[in-house]
Amino acid sequence: MSSYKDLAGKRVLVTGGGRGIGLAIAQRFVAEDAKVVILDWNKGLLADTLQGNPGLGGGIQADVSQPEDVTRSFAWIDEHLGGIDVLVANAGISYRCGFLDLDFDQWAKVLSINLNGAFLCAREAISRMQRQHSGVVLFTASTNGLEGHPFYADYNASKAGVIVLAKTLALEFAPWLRVNAVCPGYVLTEMQEAEYSPEELEALDKGIPLGRQARTAEVADLFVFLASEQSSFITGQAIAIDGGETAGLFHKSE
Repeated sequence: MSSYKDLAGKRVLVTGGGRGIGLAIAQRFVAEDAKVVILDWNKGLLADTLQGNPGLGGGIQADVSQPEDVTRSFAWIDEHLGGIDVLVANAGISYRCGFLDLDFDQWAKVLSINLNGAFLCAREAISRMQRQHSGVVLFTASTNGLEGHPFYADYNASKAGVIVLAKTLALEFAPWLRVNAVCPGYVLTEMQEAEYSPEELEALDKGIPLGRQARTAEVADLFVFLASEQSSFITGQAIAIDGGETAGLFHKSE
C-alpha cells in the first residue's frame, strides 16, 4: 500500500538495482506507484531481476564508471520515460583488503565505480532536472565514509567522497533540487555475506547497539522517505542508518 502519494508516477532510476539494497529500493518505489528503471552491469542478473519483478519499468545494462555507458543510459531514459525525477546512485563495490596489499588497480576500480559513477550519473540526471526545475538525487554512501574502518581504505575514501559530493550539489542547486547521502552501516546483503564468515558476522552484531544488521527493506524505506515531500526540508545531509553504530563507543551490558 502506498505511503507517499506524491511519488506516484515519478520517474526513478536506481543504479546497482539488480540485487541487494538497490533492488530493495527499486521494489519500494514500485510499491509507491513510481515508474522505476534499474541499471546494473551484470546482464544475466539484470534479466533475472526484471523477470522476477514485473512491476519494474525496465532495465539498462551499463557500467556506471564508463562515461559512454552513462550517456547511453540516460538517452534510453529520455526515450522511454521522457526524463527523470529521482536518481538513486547506488551502484558500488567493495573488497576486504589490508592497505599494504591494496594495489593501484583495485584502488582505481573502487573509486571509479563508487565515486566516478556517482558523479557521472548525477551530472546526467541534474542536467535534465534543471530543465524542469525539480528533482531529488540520493546517493548510497556508507558509515565507512563517516569514520575509518580497517581493511577498506579504497571503499572508505570513495564513500567519503560521495558524502561531500552530495553536500556540494545540495548547495549548488538549492533551492529547487534536494540532494542527500544515505549512510548504511552493516546491512545483511549477499555482498556482506561474501566478505565475512558467519563468526565474523556474529561478532559484528555484538558491536551494534541494536544487536543486529539492517534489513535491506529498512534502508529502502529511508530512501523513499527522502524522495518524498515528507522530507521537503532535508537536503545536504549524510544520514546514518546503522543501529546506533556511529553514536559512540559501545559496550554491551550483560
